[in-house]
Amino acid sequence: MDLFSYADEQTPRARLLADRMRPETLDDYIGQEHIVGPGKLMRRAIEGDRISSILLYGPPGCGKTTLAHIISKRTEADFVKLNAVDASVKDVRDVIDKAKTAKMMYGRKTILFLDEVHRFNSSRQDALLPAVEQGIIIFIGATTENPYHYVNGALLSRSTLFQLEPLTKEHAREAMRRAIADAQRGLGFMKLAIDDDALEHIAQTAGGDIRRALNALEIAAVTTPSEPDGSVHVTLEVAQESVRKPLAKADESTQYDVLSAFHKSVRGSSDAALFWFLYAVEKLGMEPMVFIRRLIVACSEDIGLANPQAMVQATTALEAYRKIGWPEAKYNIAQAILFAVESPKSNATTVAIGKVMETIEHVGTMEVPLHLRDAHYKGAVKLGHVGYQYPHDFPGHYVVQQYLPDGLRERAFYEATEQGMEDKIRQNQLRRRSRSKG
Repeated sequence: MDLFSYADEQTPRARLLADRMRPETLDDYIGQEHIVGPGKLMRRAIEGDRISSILLYGPPGCGKTTLAHIISKRTEADFVKLNAVDASVKDVRDVIDKAKTAKMMYGRKTILFLDEVHRFNSSRQDALLPAVEQGIIIFIGATTENPYHYVNGALLSRSTLFQLEPLTKEHAREAMRRAIADAQRGLGFMKLAIDDDALEHIAQTAGGDIRRALNALEIAAVTTPSEPDGSVHVTLEVAQESVRKPLAKADESTQYDVLSAFHKSVRGSSDAALFWFLYAVEKLGMEPMVFIRRLIVACSEDIGLANPQAMVQATTALEAYRKIGWPEAKYNIAQAILFAVESPKSNATTVAIGKVMETIEHVGTMEVPLHLRDAHYKGAVKLGHVGYQYPHDFPGHYVVQQYLPDGLRERAFYEATEQGMEDKIRQNQLRRRSRSKG
């Protein structure tokens, strides 16, 4: 058997294995038990043919299109599939017009499945809204991108969002074993033997993407020469040639998520902070400067005066990156990251900013106390701009006097913590306040 006879277009096997093995029922569906398991909302809706407008969000190969395919097999409604890559507003309007006719003439529902809905710009998504609102169509959208970034708020609010989880290598293994055993749709018509380590390699490299796993299995099976007895033996070496590690993509949504993971890790894990930084730069191709900037912010937002040297380390890493570039500067940046993570933490600066900003929102125009106003001109005394006491003229270089406006004179915004070096500031604050009360 050769590849050309295998792909004879007159036979069902001309279709790709992943397409032939696409599940027709929920019982055959692999994964996503949290939304289609027994008793779950999605399963009840599909089995009862009571699907409402939904958004399916998840990584490639996790089963979004397959789930829509199963719905199309179960429903009595007209089911129309469009791909946002090549569908136009006219295509959408044509579907809506036909759906109106079907509803008015025959009382029949129409389900529109729009794959890769994130590829539809805002105006094209807007074209769907009236029909969804009026119940003319039931909308099913599938996207690999964060819908809160790429789907119009109005459309999102009128749809139930279901987040599909990444599948695992165990799911990929199960799908491949089904394909190997299935003589009608899969590769069961062949005398196919595949080594365990070969199956494991494909499952591992596919990264939970069942479509990639089945495509790789098919390539391995149909390109391996038959033995004299007609059997086909797929070894690890063959598997390694059949599937390559995918290139990671860093879309806008992914970049936000990785940057968020990095900042949160700076608050609690050196290992994770270093991992997310290097993963983003080396694997996703993100710009190191983005992480240095976020690190500098974190040094004030999350560390502050508990260890002021963290800011010094971060800004020095910035200068190092500007002068020597990547990859050499990775050592300087990594040092600054580790220094920040292992520093004592304080968000007192962040809290103080928040208190001040909230106060500003709720007060009117505030007058500067007379003794704090500029007095470096003739006539200042006549205007009453007197009374300021120069702290360096007093013991401890401090004197009790009013600094805030009259309406806020008793307010405290910055409360130093006991963390690291900030504890010294806290002790100083306590001493000053005791003198003020005395």
